[in-house]
Amino acid sequence: MALESRLVQLSSLGQKDKGPAFITLIHDVISRPNQAGVFEDLHQLIDFVLNQENIGLVVGRQVLSEFVKVLGEGRITDPELRKRVVKDAIDIAQPKIVSYEEQVGSLRFQLADILEEEEEWSEAARVLMGISLDSGQRSMQDSDKMQIYVRIVRLLLEDEDSVQAETYFNRAQLLVHSASDKEILLQFKLCQARISDYSRKFLEAASRYHELSYVAEIDEEERRHMLMAAVTCAVLAPAGPNRSRVLASLYRDERTVELPTFNILSKMFFDHILRSAEIKEFEATLKPHQLAKIAISSNDRLASATHDDDLTGSEPAVSTRTGPTTVLDRAVMEHNLLASSKIYNNITFRGLGALLDLAPGAAETMARKMIEQGRLRGSIDQVDRLIWFEGNREEDDAQGKAGGLGEVAETEDTGAPFTKRWDAQIRVTAANVESIVQHLTERGLVKTGTVHG
Repeated sequence: MALESRLVQLSSLGQKDKGPAFITLIHDVISRPNQAGVFEDLHQLIDFVLNQENIGLVVGRQVLSEFVKVLGEGRITDPELRKRVVKDAIDIAQPKIVSYEEQVGSLRFQLADILEEEEEWSEAARVLMGISLDSGQRSMQDSDKMQIYVRIVRLLLEDEDSVQAETYFNRAQLLVHSASDKEILLQFKLCQARISDYSRKFLEAASRYHELSYVAEIDEEERRHMLMAAVTCAVLAPAGPNRSRVLASLYRDERTVELPTFNILSKMFFDHILRSAEIKEFEATLKPHQLAKIAISSNDRLASATHDDDLTGSEPAVSTRTGPTTVLDRAVMEHNLLASSKIYNNITFRGLGALLDLAPGAAETMARKMIEQGRLRGSIDQVDRLIWFEGNREEDDAQGKAGGLGEVAETEDTGAPFTKRWDAQIRVTAANVESIVQHLTERGLVKTGTVHG
């Protein structure tokens, strides 16, 4: 008997017999050895049940619920056929979503699972977005809503769609109080770190990644990956006291020694100037969004314009670059500027430009911005074209107290900055000499004796 004739025959049964009859027919179609016409027959069956007025809403829900259950059990083994059947069922039921909201939601979850297995991340996210979470037809717990939002965010981030992911993350954030499942909360925190990363809030991202790298419930390999992400974000973060605190926290973490990025971490922590070979090696580990180009504003470009007619030819050659071109470029330049403040008392615009590979005016602009933002302590003498650096106690505090590398002793304020710096250099030299003598004494290379008067 043709399927169409059988459908008409079943529709003439009594209301209490229609449901079981159509359900039996679904099982018969799916159980066929030859799957050639299964898609067409299931399409015809579901369309008939949902759109024929004499079938009734109660029977329609009963049949569609069983259909969803059968698909969820994996009775259709061909993945491509199953995907087509699920998508088709959603298309048929969508116009009557008010009547079949729960069943359509279940079908969307199944389709999202299929697409996620195929690594169609954005498509899977769009399918989940189609689920109505605030409908008056059925009530959904806030924790379930949050779970869906977090899954959407995770899928969008896999395709690096951080803008739309942030929209759904903000919705999940409003419901985080309702979640008690540890796995969902961990996924939420990871999404939070990744969104900070994509939004170039690298300092915040580094702290969140580092925190997650300690969570025992996460797989060891994943924790190592998060620790490496924390180091990467810390390196890319704007130079200054806050970044120094994060770098200190990462440097004292014994696990970072095993990372391929430990070399650049240690150089940044100790305020060593970075060379181009080291930067290129680190650049190879970055993701596309971390290599994003950055635009130079017209004001900065104008401020970076310089005239060097009055400078002698014996000084370093002038670069024509008017500013950093990438996120990494900016991070390295700011770091090298901060590192140079630990080496020099002052530096000319031209000398700083040669160090940073920038035009003298652009080097001055970068230093000015860092001084304005409190990330660099110093002053600018535009008459003599000099940048004067001041002793940066905040950096010392960051590496000492916050970094756990020793207490920083408070020193008496003697007034003049150069006197303070001279005194500090004498203290450091004396401490180093004492350390060397102690080391030699422990090895028996130096004999100590009592001096008699």
